[in-house]
Amino acid sequence: MKSYKFKVNENGYTVNIKSHEDNIIKLEVNGTIYDVIMEADIKKSKTPTLVRSASKQPVQPLKVNAKSKTSKIVAPIPGVIMSLNIKVGDTIKENDLLLVLEAMKMENNIVAEKSGVVTAIHVAVGEQVLQDALMIELE
Repeated sequence: MKSYKFKVNENGYTVNIKSHEDNIIKLEVNGTIYDVIMEADIKKSKTPTLVRSASKQPVQPLKVNAKSKTSKIVAPIPGVIMSLNIKVGDTIKENDLLLVLEAMKMENNIVAEKSGVVTAIHVAVGEQVLQDALMIELE
């Protein structure tokens, strides 16, 4: 089945696992066969465990320039623009639906964070956008 090589106190060992049934493992160590009885059954996980490494960049707060009258709506995640519900010159209120962004087979409603007038639209229906891509400017 499997073969392993160990070095303990400068002595080399070749271990071959011959069979594994329930909690009994038959293995060969440097040509000698041993039956090893495990104390408990080995449980096999049906779903793999996902281990993610820590983020290398600290989370950055959303940059809002209080002096600027222009607000920029950026893509929160990469996706495809499914629909645009506004046009340049429209006056919008807080929480109005601006567009629908499809990402990972989910439709995400992008809403206005504050009231204003649409000054520019930088995306079109069917266009793919990356995360943090500028989509809409409000004044």
